[in-house]
Parts: sequence; C-alpha cells; structure tokens
Amino acid sequence: MAKYELRKRTEEVKEGIRPCGVEQVVGQWGRAWQVDWFSLIAILLLLAFAPFMVFYFVMVCDQYSCELSGPVWDVYSNSNTLHNIWKRAPSFSWNAAKIYALWFASQVFAYVTLPDICHKFIPGYVGGIQEGARTPSGAINHYHINGLQAWLITHVLWVLNAVYLQWFSPSIIFDHWGSLLWCMNITGYVVSIFAFIKAYLFPTNPTDCKFTGNHFYDFMMGIEFNPRIGRHFDFKLFFNGRPGIVAWTLINLSFATKQQELYGYITNSMLLVNILQGIYVLDYFWNETWYLKTIDVCHDHFGWYLGWGDCVWLPYMYTLQGLYLVYHPVQLSSAMVLASLTLGLAGYYIFRTANHQKDLFRRTNGKCFIWGRPAKSMNCSYMSADGKRHESKLLLSGFWGLARHLNYTGDLLGSLSYCMACGAGHLLPYFYIIYMTILLLHRCIRDEHRCSWKYGSAWLHYTQAVPYRLLPGIF
Repeated sequence: MAKYELRKRTEEVKEGIRPCGVEQVVGQWGRAWQVDWFSLIAILLLLAFAPFMVFYFVMVCDQYSCELSGPVWDVYSNSNTLHNIWKRAPSFSWNAAKIYALWFASQVFAYVTLPDICHKFIPGYVGGIQEGARTPSGAINHYHINGLQAWLITHVLWVLNAVYLQWFSPSIIFDHWGSLLWCMNITGYVVSIFAFIKAYLFPTNPTDCKFTGNHFYDFMMGIEFNPRIGRHFDFKLFFNGRPGIVAWTLINLSFATKQQELYGYITNSMLLVNILQGIYVLDYFWNETWYLKTIDVCHDHFGWYLGWGDCVWLPYMYTLQGLYLVYHPVQLSSAMVLASLTLGLAGYYIFRTANHQKDLFRRTNGKCFIWGRPAKSMNCSYMSADGKRHESKLLLSGFWGLARHLNYTGDLLGSLSYCMACGAGHLLPYFYIIYMTILLLHRCIRDEHRCSWKYGSAWLHYTQAVPYRLLPGIF
C-alpha cells in the first residue's frame, strides 16, 4: 500500500512540474524519470568497477609503489598471479573497524547533539539552523549547520593527542589505510541499502521521491530527495561533509606524519598538498550554508552515488596526492612550488569569488553590486509540484557573465595544482584532475539540461546572453 501511494504521488509530481514556456513536459527537476539503455549500462559498470578501482589504487600503492601498470604487467608476463596479489592485499581487521566506528560515532555525535556556537563569535560565519532551497514538491527544509565546529573540535583533539596525550600515533590512518577501506565500504553499502529501503517503507517526503521501476538505477541514483531521520539529521548534508570532508585534512596530516617517520623529513610537496587541500576543506565548512544551494543538495537524490561515494570514493580518491608522496617523497624546486601554489590560489580565487557573487545575488534578490556595477540579471519563472509558480533570476554579471560555470573552471585549476605538486614521475596522482574534469563536465551538461526543462525558453535566452560554459571565448 505504501509503495502504491508513493507511486501515485510521484505521478502527481510528474504532472506538477512544468517549466515556463514548455507545455506538458515530464518533470526534470532532479534525476531522470525513465532509464535508457546507455544510462543503465553506465550504472552497472560503475556499480561493478568503482569499488574495484578504489581497491586497485590502494593495492598498487601498497605493493607496486604507485605504478598503475605494475599488477597488469606482472600477470601478463607471468611474474605474478592474481591469487598472490590478492593474498598480499589489505584485509579487514577488527582494529580498523574499532577505529572507524569510533570516528563515525564521534561525527554523528558532533552533528546531532552539539548546537553550533561558532556563528555567535566568528565574524562573517553563518551557522546554526538554516533554510535550504525549495524542493520539487515545494517544501523548504531546515539544516543544522555546524560543520566548521565539528572540523575545529576534531582537529584540536588531533593536535592535542599528537603533542600531549599521545593516545595513538598520528600516522594511525595511513597504518590502517587498507583495512579501513573495508570498513568504509561496509558503511557505504549499509547506508545506501538503508536509504533504498527507507524510500519504499517510510520516506521523509513521499512527493519528493522518484521511482523509475529500474532497481539498479534507483539504488544508485537514489529515490528520496532529502532522506532524514528526525528534523535535522539530513543524509545528504551529513555524509557529504561528515565523515568524508572532515576526514580529508586528517588523512593528509596522517600521510605527512608517516613521511616524517619514514624519511626523517616532510617534503615541500607534501606541505603544499596539505595547504592547498586544507584551504579547500576549510572553504567548504566556512560556506556550508552556501552549499545548501548547490546541485548536490538542490537536485540530486540520495542513493549509492552519494552514500557510497561520500564514504569511500571521496576519502580515498581525493587524497591520492598525499598517499603518493608517502611512497615517493618529491622535493620540488622553488619555481615549481611557486607555480603550483599560484595556480592553486588563482583557482581558489575564481572558485570562491564566483560562488560568492552568486550567493550575494541570491541573498539580495539581485539588488547588489558586482565588480563595482549594479548586477545584471534575467527574470524567469518555474512551477513546483504543488502547482505554484515561483519567480527567479539568472545572473549575468561578474564571472557569471563570462561563462555559465566559471566556478567549475576555478575548481579544475585548483585540482590541477594538487597534482602538479607531486611532480611528473607517475600518472597516479593525476587521476584526480582527470576525474574532476569528467565529473564537472558531466555535471555542467546535466545542470544545463535540468535548467532548460525548468526554465524553458528563458534558459535559451540566457545561453545566448552567456554563450560559454567554462572557458570564455573557447568553450
């Protein structure tokens, strides 16, 4: 009965979302309603090979000193067998399970039980209970913003342990890196399966669910828009930031500690990676309220893509530079340090300034100055599933007048700087820029497809006013 009611309501959502200027279209807010064969094949490949890819990268660093072709060549030349490689690969351990359970529980505790106080004494920081964007059903969720506080508490405790308490070695994450992978995979799959079942049995908001009838697609891309437990435990906000992004800087610090233990020094490349990625992480938590307006929260449903991705893919594949530098301690020339640092800071400036311009524009309803001039915009409207029409504006000033996604361009420049910090000895640390390029290009196209359905003819006029996506004058 619950499943029938959900399907009935989602059919009503289909009929309700109709962008201005487009007649009788199927709602495209969020993910797809129907799955084509190409999408299904892509999803099956990701479900099958993404976990294997993470395991392969960790195993390659552990057994082949980060040489990606090492295992393939060994098997091809009969120098080794898959059985022997598997026997030497990291396995599950209860010590790692205890470490991860304690870590995960501490982040849940910090998220659920500790009201944010940082916004009360840090000038310019916005925390506490904040409103998110309107969902397809017309609802507006409230979020518990306390990520900066959780990050600060976690890192203060980490430093206190390293300097004074010495309860555990600061290299503990690297020392259990392979075993922790099993724990994170278990968590990622448990969360994803729970979210899938929850959508059928007790969804948070039935009218914000999407069922395609294809269980593989629904499991991966998610059914519920904002699955929650209680009023403020939001799955998307928690799993993206905590435990994934809070751990990012701790993982890098653990890698730096291990490099010090092994070689007696920390290279300038390791310091550079810690600094540049640390800026990115701190920026995320400083602007966590702004994140509520991004595509992840505003348009993605919560499934394996976000659940497993936040638990496994993010902490393992986003930290490859630091892992690589443990095995290959690269000491960069002063010129290379300057080039990488400059590129990283320039990318961060574009990324942050572009996002700040859009956030300022939203908060002031377009009544603001950008680059010293009144903001230019284009009026448009859309309808939510409750049949209400909502007015909106598209920004045409600043970086948003140069390209439609120049914030992604800044993100890519920053990603490249992390890779450059590792030198040019191996391909492995450059996987990040390859992946981010594919991810952001796909997100760019997906976001524009959604906007074209949502805003109709107004979006066409917008793309004519701002013809480039990422690179002004080129693309």
